[in-house]
Amino acid sequence: MNMHSKLGADVVANERSYRRPEKPVVVICIDGSEPGYIERAIEKGLCPNLDRIMKTGANTTALSVIPSFTNPNNLSIITGRPPAWHGIAGNFFYDREAKEEVMMNDARFLRAPTILAEFQKAGCKVAMVTAKDKLRTLLGKGLDFSSGTAIAFSSEKADKANKAENGIDNVLDFVGLPVPEVYSADLSEFVFAAGVKLLKTFQPDVMYLSTTDYVQHKAAPGSEIANSFYKMFDRYVGELDALGCTLVMTADHGMNDKHLADGQPDVIYLQEILDEKFGAGATRVILPITDPYVAHHGALGSFATVYVDADKSQAVIDLVKGIEGVEVAIPAKEACERFELPADRIGDVVVLSGKHKVLGTAAAKHDLSGLTEPLRSHGGLTEQTVPMIANRKIEVPAGRTLRNFDVFDVALNLVR
Repeated sequence: MNMHSKLGADVVANERSYRRPEKPVVVICIDGSEPGYIERAIEKGLCPNLDRIMKTGANTTALSVIPSFTNPNNLSIITGRPPAWHGIAGNFFYDREAKEEVMMNDARFLRAPTILAEFQKAGCKVAMVTAKDKLRTLLGKGLDFSSGTAIAFSSEKADKANKAENGIDNVLDFVGLPVPEVYSADLSEFVFAAGVKLLKTFQPDVMYLSTTDYVQHKAAPGSEIANSFYKMFDRYVGELDALGCTLVMTADHGMNDKHLADGQPDVIYLQEILDEKFGAGATRVILPITDPYVAHHGALGSFATVYVDADKSQAVIDLVKGIEGVEVAIPAKEACERFELPADRIGDVVVLSGKHKVLGTAAAKHDLSGLTEPLRSHGGLTEQTVPMIANRKIEVPAGRTLRNFDVFDVALNLVR
């Protein structure tokens, strides 16, 4: 009888099978961690733990889901499936029936159980810490906090965490840090510090840690700010690794400069262009990057969706395709097939801009006062490649392209 047989039957989540772990499994989503950040910090001698792990364990890349935004990718990671399966295609969509624009932050929008919830049901202890509370309710859906086998909280609202809603009281005392500012690297550091503490004391079988891309929106790989962040991260990676867990790290999306030579954002204001051609009210541009935390990106990303009557759909595509900087302009049906998106939560036309361009609605509708540095953002195909790093060697079947939402499969099934 092998070790996994002794541990009991595999856990099935969304028709994917996961082995019960022999040792604690920790999965980290480093928000916005474009390949290159860690490598540049290693070159400066700032990340000895990651340097060692990437040489002795696994160091490869994976593809994120499109749109390459935080929520769709975190929910894909936590369910092991693309947005067509779990329903979260962005932070924001237009509800055709209600005729209103809706934030998709509420757990009611999630259509699939999470891997953590299925492991808890199977008798395992689970934990989850996120930077922002917008994700905590979605990622924590289905967890039973009354049993003492689940803990889930955010850095942002760590001071408000309680047994009934989070499975834990007095988080600030537990972690030993104050509540961090939302727009700071401290928000992510709190996640790592909490993860180390939980691994030492609560000893979960499976834990998910998800950070914020505050630093990555501000600073490119190799910059002083970025190197400082990854030096801090490396310290916690060393602590987690020393505690004997299987540690696998990925990202929800990459990040690119999206600005002109003078530092101004390089924006295609799509709603303005469409209004000029088709008249005001004929189309509605939705930017799924929009969320309550837009200071560092001004709701500007490289993915947009357009709601338009069927008789004008092709004309919109033809017009948008001709705009310099637009990489993809396709009908919803094609987008759903190509990017595995839920048809009822995207518009009639899907638009992606290129590496250094972002999509906006109208200039007057974007508050860019929070952009203290030239814009860096994400959402398109050029932010789809992300790291996949493990502290143990992994065996990926020949011909298989890893996705970031395979990270639990990697951690539980593919490690050697």
